[in-house]
Amino acid sequence: MKFWILLFLKGVAMGASDVVPGVSGGTIAFITGIYERLLCAIKSVNLTNLKLLFTGHFKQFWKNLDGNFLVCLFAGIATSFLSLAKVITYLIEHQPVLIWSFFFGLIIASTIFVARDVKWNWKTILFFLLFTVLSFYITSPENVPIKTHEGVAYWYIFLCGAIAICAMILPGISGSFVLVLLGEYTYILQALLDVNIPVILTFILGAVIGIVSFSNLLTWLFKHYEMLTLAALTGFMFGSLNKIWPWKRTLETYIDRHGVAQPLAQENILPANIDGEFFYAIGLIVLGVVLMFAIELLSKKFKTKTDA
Repeated sequence: MKFWILLFLKGVAMGASDVVPGVSGGTIAFITGIYERLLCAIKSVNLTNLKLLFTGHFKQFWKNLDGNFLVCLFAGIATSFLSLAKVITYLIEHQPVLIWSFFFGLIIASTIFVARDVKWNWKTILFFLLFTVLSFYITSPENVPIKTHEGVAYWYIFLCGAIAICAMILPGISGSFVLVLLGEYTYILQALLDVNIPVILTFILGAVIGIVSFSNLLTWLFKHYEMLTLAALTGFMFGSLNKIWPWKRTLETYIDRHGVAQPLAQENILPANIDGEFFYAIGLIVLGVVLMFAIELLSKKFKTKTDA
């Protein structure tokens, strides 16, 4: 019982990190000592084990899948998601500059962590520059306006789930950060709060299909092109910082189904005033960076103890 309670709490910690753009749930899984078991469980969803399921050998399928482990862990993650979604949604609506400043600091530190592992040469620098430019362009608010979500297609929600879940096994990138880039972060949070079952189930289905389909591809990329992949990820994160930039001016709004005005198109601007909010924002950026370095330090200490 103690093991399952601790596992549930580890899931809560992973969920808390994944709901915040910049902190990787995979990093928390590594620190708490369940990362390898989690990857093994994910990779066990293959044709061989699926045959066991469809031929009635459910007990063996569940054992091979490490089903009890996954259910307990994801129960903790879901609990954390539901608990924090309302808080973050409130902050985004009422204190956007401060909350995005904190997220901005987290992404800066995450970018540094990924960049440190790259062996820089002309090839990795080229990949870094290419993905920086590409990411900067596609995430610029003026180039890709924030969409109204009154009629979001389910296929796009499915795609968001498939892509975001892959961040679990990527170094330094969180699933919520990917959702920010895709423009669906606040929408998915609101769906959780509204208990929008069709949207939640579509997102979960996309996540399941995505992690099963892409985990092997990502493993192959890191095995054969590790440095180029890391350089591309570094450029992708660095170029997308403009998406997280805290100070924005709303160019156009729309009224959502709750009757509240929401931004439809925005552009990045410099801080209008050097006031109290500005200094709070700078402090939160620094806090985000420090927090990520603290998590990294814990990760290194855990690895040292494990190696010993």
